[in-house]
Parts: sequence; C-alpha cells; structure tokens
Amino acid sequence: MQFEHTYKQYDAELESVRAKVLQMGGLVEQQIVNALDALVNANSNLAESVMANDSRVNDLEIQIDEDCSHIIARRQPAAGDLRMIMMMVKTITDLERIGDEATKIARVAQKISESDRMYTPRFNEIKSMVGLVREMLRTALDAFARLDVTKTVEVARQDEQVDEQFRAAMRQLITFMLEDPRTISMSLEVLFVAKAIERIGDHAKNIAEYVVYMVKGKDVRHISLEEMERETLQS
Repeated sequence: MQFEHTYKQYDAELESVRAKVLQMGGLVEQQIVNALDALVNANSNLAESVMANDSRVNDLEIQIDEDCSHIIARRQPAAGDLRMIMMMVKTITDLERIGDEATKIARVAQKISESDRMYTPRFNEIKSMVGLVREMLRTALDAFARLDVTKTVEVARQDEQVDEQFRAAMRQLITFMLEDPRTISMSLEVLFVAKAIERIGDHAKNIAEYVVYMVKGKDVRHISLEEMERETLQS
C-alpha cells in the first residue's frame, strides 16, 4: 500500500508540472496574439501589457524548472519519466523564448504608436506568418498534452512554409527600400517583426520534436522531413 501511495503521489507531481507547462504555453500564445494586435492597431497600452506579462512567463519557467529539479532529486526518475522531465525542461526554454519574441514585437508596436511619422508600417506581409506560427504552437502543445506524435511532422512542414514566407517578405521589403529610400525605416521595422515571428516558428518546431523524443525515444533534430515522418510512423 505504501508503494502504491508513493507511486500515485509521484504521478501527481509529474501531472502537476505538465499542467504548468500547458498553462505557460497558453500564456505565451496569448502574448503572441496581443503583440500582433498592438502592432496592427498601434495600441501602446496593449503593447505595455505584453511587456509586463513577460515576467509572468519568466516566473513560470523558474517554477517549472525548480519543480523538475526537485522531482529528479527526490524520485531519481529513469527511462520514460526521465525523458518526460527532460522534454518539459527543454519545452519551457522554448516557450520562454517565444515570450521574448512577442515582447520584441510589442516594443516595435509601442515605438510606432508613440512616434509621429509620415510612413506607418503595413503588416499585411506578416499576418499569414502569424496565423501559421500560432497554429504550429497550438499543434505542438496539443501533441505535448496528448503525447501524440501524429501531427508533429505537420508542424515541421509548416515551419518550412513560415521560412519561405519570411524570405518572400524580405525580398519585398528590400524592393520597397530600393525603390523609395524614405521607406527604409518602416521596412526595417517590418523585417524585425517578421524575423521575430520566424523565430517563434522555430521554437514551436522544437517543441514538436521534443514530443517525438519523449514518445519514441528518437532524437529527430537535424534530420529531413522524410526521415522524421518515418520515425513518427514507426510503431
């Protein structure tokens, strides 16, 4: 009975940490949404809110990191449980960095809202990118919650789409700057935001790859999409 009680307590500890990771993921996704809204609508108050909430993201990372360290010290997990803890530690690092990228976007939004300028940036080029990275993050977190690798390859494919959209936006912005030097400042701001969004996609892909490692015990970083698909389909 004592062993059964200890096991249930251990399981509850792991589940509590997983719930915090998902809470952090939900907060980070909202940060992305609010940062884009602040940018498109030049909403300084919302931009300030995003920057202030970054501390909540950081606090959650610290809490989860400490929880994982305590579990390792007390429980000495092995095999699947150890992989689960390693995956959660890596996942919160990527979530924290996504939060940082959202904060960068919010800073641009605040700068634009407070400036008096002739040329205001248009962000049509990156709205599609934002939609894609949000979907990537949501899919990766869903895969984490369910420990389901079936859609992780889809996240990797979408990351390639985001990269291509970033390159297309960069080419377009370079054209604008060459044709009219007065748009250089504006174009650089859009490019800075586009790069932040592209990095969010990279971090979402990382999270999906950690899920494959957790479930399959296979490290799928730095391999082709075809190889990743084969790994996820193997029973």
